[in-house]
Order: sequence, then structure tokens, then C-alpha cells
Amino acid sequence: MRFFLGDIRDYDRLLDALNGVDLLMHAAALKQVPALEYNPFEAIKTNVIGANNIIRAANACGVKRILALSTDKAASPINLYGATKLCQDKLMVAANFMYPEGPQVAVVRYGNVFGSRGSVVPVFLKQKDSGFLNVTDERMTRFSITLPQGIAFVLNCLKVMLGGEIFIPRIPSYEILTLAKTLAPKCKINVTGIRPGEKLHEVMVPQDEAINTVQFDGHFVITPAGQEWFAKTEAAMIEKYDGKKCDVDFVYASDNNKEWLDEEDVVDCLEAYEN
Repeated sequence: MRFFLGDIRDYDRLLDALNGVDLLMHAAALKQVPALEYNPFEAIKTNVIGANNIIRAANACGVKRILALSTDKAASPINLYGATKLCQDKLMVAANFMYPEGPQVAVVRYGNVFGSRGSVVPVFLKQKDSGFLNVTDERMTRFSITLPQGIAFVLNCLKVMLGGEIFIPRIPSYEILTLAKTLAPKCKINVTGIRPGEKLHEVMVPQDEAINTVQFDGHFVITPAGQEWFAKTEAAMIEKYDGKKCDVDFVYASDNNKEWLDEEDVVDCLEAYEN
């Protein structure tokens, strides 16, 4: 296993780093939403140009497979971070027919990992002693995935990927007030208002992508739109893993989910995070 901790905007360094690599996990990104709204081209240089460098260098070095990590914010993006990650996803999917003899490339899309730096959990825990929790909007909902669940999902995607897919896990949602009241039941809620670039609910599969979405037992796959090269393998994938096409008006969002975390579930997630 080899880690590249350099700047993915440096194509020559990527060439050196990827020499002799067979499998590449691309997780590098600038992702702090407010900062990127004020520094837009920095986001583009890393999240878009850097992603393109990854693809070019991987193809030049004979890498066999690339799996790129994305975000729910790439679905119908309203902030620059989401827009750049959407560009990344398009680049990754397109790499399969731009370099037909090159690596198989796929994408995994999910939201913030429970308790990660991008999650609200550490923020609430830090605010807990003050007696107040800052909530931007009481109606807010979010998807929930733990670190072990995320790792297991990524590893499974590596096993089944054909190239061109966007994989999306089927995971539960929670209401922000359920999380807040479970983590700090004695705290008062201070509603601060939605921040620029923040969504009320997370979306993983927007309606516009439903026509290309296949549902499986534990996940969804958005397939490459209008690409004949994927049609036969998509049919084989549906048959092999018992998938079915989603309805054309299907939307997978944190507020219309069928599975929800209650307070006991949140406690279990918090215990797993703290241990």
C-alpha cells in the first residue's frame, strides 16, 4: 500500500507516485464549503484539474482501476464544492471511454461520515458544555454512515465495479433535532439560519438522474447516460446482482428516506465513534 500526500495539481509528481500502482483510491479534495465560496479557483485547481491529473497519470502509468470518493453535494449542487465534485465525477465516468484501453474508473457517492471532521457531531460535542447547541435549521435532515460502514461499502464497490458507475449506499437518515437532543438533552437550541451553500436536506439521487439509476439490495448505481459501451454490462450487472431500474420520478434524499435513526440508534453511533 502506498500513500501520496503531495499536491495532485503536480502532474509530474503524480507520475512518479503512480508508477507500478495497480489500484488507485482517489480521496483528495478541498471540501470546506464556506472557504471554497471565497476561494473558488483553488477548489477548481484541486477538485477538477487535480482529478484530471489523476486520470491522465493513472492511464500513463498503467493503473488498472480507479475508485474516486465523491459527495452528496455533487447531486444538484448549490455550492462550489459540490459543483467541482460533480465535475470530478463526470471526468471519472468519461475516463472509461476517453481511455478505452486504460483503467476502469468508478465513483462512490455518500455524505459526511458520522463523527468525521465534516460532520456536525464534533461541533455539537464541543458546544455541549456551553448549554447551547447552534442549529442552522430545525427542519434539517442528513444521511448517516459510520466509518466502518463507509470502508466496507468502498471495498465492496471495488469488487463489483465495471467502470463508469456512481455507487450510492442505501443508508438511514436522521433529523438534526434528534441528533442534538440525544447528544445534549439539557442544552437549549439556538437557531442560526442556513449558511451559504448549505442544503436543508441531502440528496444522493436527484430526479434528473433517476432514469439512469439501478436499485440493488444495499445500494444504488447511477450508470453512464447514453453510453452504448456500458449497456450490455449494465444488463449483466442487473441480472447477476438482482437489480431493477428506478422509476423515472425517483428521488433518494434524506427527507424521503424509508429508514431513520431514532435516539437509541444515535446513541449506538456515538458510542462506536467515541470508542
